[in-house]
Amino acid sequence: MPASVVLRPAARPDLPAVLALLAAEERVVDPATVVVGAAYERAFAAIEEDPRNGMLVLVDAAGVVVGCLQATYIPGLGRGGAERALIEAVRVRADRRGDGLGRLLMERAVERARARGCALVQLASDKRRERAHRFYAELGFAQPRRVRADPVSPAGPVGPADPVAAAPRRGGLTAGGRRRPRAALPR
Repeated sequence: MPASVVLRPAARPDLPAVLALLAAEERVVDPATVVVGAAYERAFAAIEEDPRNGMLVLVDAAGVVVGCLQATYIPGLGRGGAERALIEAVRVRADRRGDGLGRLLMERAVERARARGCALVQLASDKRRERAHRFYAELGFAQPRRVRADPVSPAGPVGPADPVAAAPRRGGLTAGGRRRPRAALPR
């Protein structure tokens, strides 16, 4: 990790910066312009209080949040009763891309999952984020598979209605259709 960047759990003062990262993929949004509504406050409090959830932020030497992701640890009966990690809401500030921060963020998230004893890491990403999917493939995540996501709120979906899930697994196809080397969490 670059000496000038720290990965840590998000705290309530980071919420506007996290929401700014989530609001715009291709431009920098000033966190001071973000309105943090009651629903976001409740969601963040629930994430913060739940030991199976975590919002992680990447903070530079000036204290600026330059990246984030949410990790959820899911118990299961498959894979010997081991937990699996679900990583989503992965973002790096538009003006900081290309510095290796996204790779660093994902590597650290996988390391945390491994240290927790997770047998599998899954990644959820909106199907429209094609550039992000190419990046995830470079990290060894398998080709995305589409999952159906129906809104449960009468007001409609809170976010994109058709997320895509990708999981690092043994094998997988490259863009050219050849088998990718196996990439899974070691036992």
